[in-house]
Amino acid sequence: MIAIASPSLFQSHLPHWALLALLALSVMPHQAVASDARAIATTICAACHGADGNSTDPAYPKIAGMDEGYLLRQLRYFASGKRRNEVMETIIKDIREADFSSLANYYSAQKPLPGKVNNAQLAAVGKRLYEDGNTETGVPACAGCHQPDGDGNARFPRLAGQHQVYTLQQLGNYHSGRRATDRLMVAVAQRLSADEMKALAEYVAGL
Repeated sequence: MIAIASPSLFQSHLPHWALLALLALSVMPHQAVASDARAIATTICAACHGADGNSTDPAYPKIAGMDEGYLLRQLRYFASGKRRNEVMETIIKDIREADFSSLANYYSAQKPLPGKVNNAQLAAVGKRLYEDGNTETGVPACAGCHQPDGDGNARFPRLAGQHQVYTLQQLGNYHSGRRATDRLMVAVAQRLSADEMKALAEYVAGL
């Protein structure tokens, strides 16, 4: 929160340079936090996720524009060992827990770049599953939690434009129980066939 100088301050007899200095100090904490998060993103996170959160390596997720609350929770999961990933388990040790919140805020504010559909026919199958689910196997519509446009929220991640490889990998992790941070997703993934997972990954890449 930025501290605002009291109106009475402007009615004082302080010289103009002193007033300007006080105003500068009132906004410095916010600027410092933003600068620190940007520095962490550039020096630590950029190699995998990109400095702006738009990863170019399909093995690593795009995190630009993801909900701040979701990103913060994932950082805490990695730090505690609740969510497992060999790369993140090493990287997270270089980030102070006190910086998790500002880092999540930084990446949530970045503009996500669109993804690309490679197989239109497969994406069409994924679209039906994403919007309507599969009543025969008890798979709910993905849009109900991840939003119709795939934008996500504080609990469920943004899927729009995500790399097919990464989405498919995470569905597989939920299916096997390797990733068990969300019981609902474990239950849903275990009802999906391998072909359905591929179709969903293809569809959301183009949202």
